[in-house]
Amino acid sequence: MIFTESPLRGAFIIDPEPVEDARGLFARTWCRREFEARGLETRMAQCSTSFNTRKGTLRGMHYQVPPFAETKIVRCVRGSMHDVIIDLRPGSPTFTRYVAVVLTAENRKMLYVPAGFAHGFQTLEDATEVFYQISEVYSPEHARGVRWDDPAFHIAWPEDERAIVARDRSYPDFHPPLFVAP
Repeated sequence: MIFTESPLRGAFIIDPEPVEDARGLFARTWCRREFEARGLETRMAQCSTSFNTRKGTLRGMHYQVPPFAETKIVRCVRGSMHDVIIDLRPGSPTFTRYVAVVLTAENRKMLYVPAGFAHGFQTLEDATEVFYQISEVYSPEHARGVRWDDPAFHIAWPEDERAIVARDRSYPDFHPPLFVAP
């Protein structure tokens, strides 16, 4: 795997290194040893999937507070998505900055999202499916979010029509500090 650190310290774009032959390809998408060598989280408590029927579906921006703050590895396994993370770690030199990456089934890229970041995405195609590996179990009492269009972050989203649930539209304006990452 090829790990490329994003402009947000601790967040990585991961490219599998496929081995191809007449049958197709084979590539690792997880290796504890490679993650440990970079000081990244290796504990995975659950895996989840999100299937999105419509292009323009926007989910986010979500995170969990300690003691259930999550590290995630996000991969698009069908379709394509505009994936966004925001650094919400007070004291971080990139606090409140975001990074966006296009993840597709074809490019097979993954995004490593450290604890202390909000995560969300907008689908770029109908029938987009997302696969998550997550370091903590989901805890509804610790789930939080910031609004996808909060002016504090200035996120540039695709210009498409959007489908967003009421919860994700109604988070209050951002007021730091939110939490301290573990």
